[in-house]
Amino acid sequence: MAQPLIGFGIALIVLGLVAYFATGMASVTALIPTFFGIVIAGLGAAALSDRFRRSALYGSLAVGTLGFLGSISGVPPMIRYFNGDDVARPAASIAQSIMALITLAMVVMLAKGLLGARGRSQAG
Repeated sequence: MAQPLIGFGIALIVLGLVAYFATGMASVTALIPTFFGIVIAGLGAAALSDRFRRSALYGSLAVGTLGFLGSISGVPPMIRYFNGDDVARPAASIAQSIMALITLAMVVMLAKGLLGARGRSQAG
């Protein structure tokens, strides 16, 4: 599961950088996905080591859950924006929604993998 984590981290890094530059570098908050991505990619790299794998995977699960909970609020404004309504910061809503999707996919993958590994270790 380490390689997919690194991939999720890179996706978040790219998302944050694109959002930051697409909004004219107006606010450093556009880089929030990048900060999450750096942490997740780092935890993914740590998970490559047998010594740190379990801690890194659970740490990634926690960081991903926080990222999802923090970004899910962008989904309703994004939906309103795509329905033609005026939204205060459409780029921010879109970036938050994409971050919510990426982190949700990561959390689901980790939860399934960790629960499956737990079940296999208890059965054997």
